[in-house]
Amino acid sequence: MTRMQAVDAAVLILEKEGATQTFGLPGAAINPLYAAMRRHGGMQHVLARHVEAASHMAEGYTRAAAGNIGVCLGTSGPAGTDMITGLYSASADSIPILCITGQAPIAKLDKEDFQAVDIASIAAPVTKWAVTVKEAAQVPGTFAKAFWLMRTGRPGPVLIDLPIDVQQAEIDFDIDTYEPLPVSRPAATQAQIDKVFDMLLAAERPVIVAGGGILNADAPDQLVEVAELLGIPVIPTLMGWGIIPDDHPLHAGMVGIQTAHRYGNETLLASDFVLGIGNRWANRHTGALDVYRQGRKFVHVDIEPTQIGRVFAPDYGVVSDAGAFLDAFLAEAKRRKADGPLPDYDVWAKDCQQRKATLQRKTHFDDVPIKPQRVYEAMNAAFGRETTYVSTIGLSQIAGAQLLHVFGPRRWINAGQAGPLGWTLPAALGVATGQPDRPVVALSGDYDFQFLIEELAVGAQHNIGYVHVLVNNSYLGLIRQSQRAFDMDYYVSLAFENINSPEVEGYGVDHLKVAEGLGCKAIRVHNPDDLEPALKKASALAQELKVPVVVEVILERVTNISMGASIDAVTEFEAVAENAADAPTAILPIG
Repeated sequence: MTRMQAVDAAVLILEKEGATQTFGLPGAAINPLYAAMRRHGGMQHVLARHVEAASHMAEGYTRAAAGNIGVCLGTSGPAGTDMITGLYSASADSIPILCITGQAPIAKLDKEDFQAVDIASIAAPVTKWAVTVKEAAQVPGTFAKAFWLMRTGRPGPVLIDLPIDVQQAEIDFDIDTYEPLPVSRPAATQAQIDKVFDMLLAAERPVIVAGGGILNADAPDQLVEVAELLGIPVIPTLMGWGIIPDDHPLHAGMVGIQTAHRYGNETLLASDFVLGIGNRWANRHTGALDVYRQGRKFVHVDIEPTQIGRVFAPDYGVVSDAGAFLDAFLAEAKRRKADGPLPDYDVWAKDCQQRKATLQRKTHFDDVPIKPQRVYEAMNAAFGRETTYVSTIGLSQIAGAQLLHVFGPRRWINAGQAGPLGWTLPAALGVATGQPDRPVVALSGDYDFQFLIEELAVGAQHNIGYVHVLVNNSYLGLIRQSQRAFDMDYYVSLAFENINSPEVEGYGVDHLKVAEGLGCKAIRVHNPDDLEPALKKASALAQELKVPVVVEVILERVTNISMGASIDAVTEFEAVAENAADAPTAILPIG
């Protein structure tokens, strides 16, 4: 048995578990772990400027590719409390990340020692497990349990808090015989598969709602195969967007009261059976439940038992990993098809495509200042099918989800439930770290961008090249729009006359100077005709220089983006498309 410090064992386990990409900041209480990483040499590290940002980087890295688990490191005290927003975001969206904090010596706990805080208690509500390790011999078992928990059932984050004396204590450990704990996931029984199939066959206009659980199970291919074999239209949720390409003939559009397509909502309303797989029935997807549920039956498949019936009681629920369910459902579909003809949903699928070819929003506006819809039209034209988009919250994200196109799994990475401002920039750095060979494009409003703007320097320092589209209306746009119900416009403007940059014409912060001061490149666009060339130039610069490239688009100050309280009452504040010229980058042109 080899004698080593507990942190040496921790680093060896991280490597054996495949979690070798870390993000964070060193500090006195976590320096022993950093020393072990330095001794070992097999770990990669990105130095963040803020620990919250490091946690978002870890989440972006996890979400970039199947099997990834990002690791966030920080010292004692405020480093751990800074991680809480990242842990909340990861927990809400079922994303496994491992946060490791340093801690005061065991003898100093509960004595108000410098930067000593009970981070395990603070983090407990937003993690699958949060623990302070008080015995060095428990370090290997704690790390083994952490990875097992992150991968078991509904995925989620774990925080391990390591007192400095625990880190430095010597233990006996043999990495050669260490193996990750076996992970078990619930799987649908044959009786459950038969029941769901019989319910499906009784329907005339079925749809599949494909959620983020399908991505977590790495099962997009199975979902598409099921849809194609049975001819059933698919409605991806925002977290599942990209599971089926937008231009697939069975892609029926997204549904919801904000991040949705007009044709997607109409298709859901016309359906009579909904099979939800790995989804949460999030309120931005369903809107008013009486409208969403009326006239159709629901089956809900989810890996977490307590998710079934959490938002509403389905007609039938199945506790199962999404991948296991799809494998069994596909096998049953093939068996039944071999035994005889299945219902033909071709007419229904063509009806869905007809809606997709007509119920569109207008994007081609020539206004100056630029209308935001034109930005997404230009993005569709400038960026290729392999592009991965990263965004969090705000009118920019809502309009982007309504108008952008996504063509593959994990090519739309979005903070779904938590939606913290500032998430986009560090998450994009994590995504670009996790998929260095695929173009990454972040999408932010000006306030989201300003929250953690200093992280641009991380991209410059570590040569993480990506494009950041910054749509600047110098407003808290979504909050301003929600204030309309209160007949006010109160403390939501970010505009001021910048005495150092009169060229920004009252829009306040000079993002170009800030970006360039942080070691990045930046382009400002005022005219809609310049959008596509600027985006293409930014892509080329990001690839050549390996740094973030910001494209700031000066928008009109006030735009109201389509939304409502129910999926049958979404207000269209702008003109809808009437011909192909109104929406030239639509998946299906209006004929």
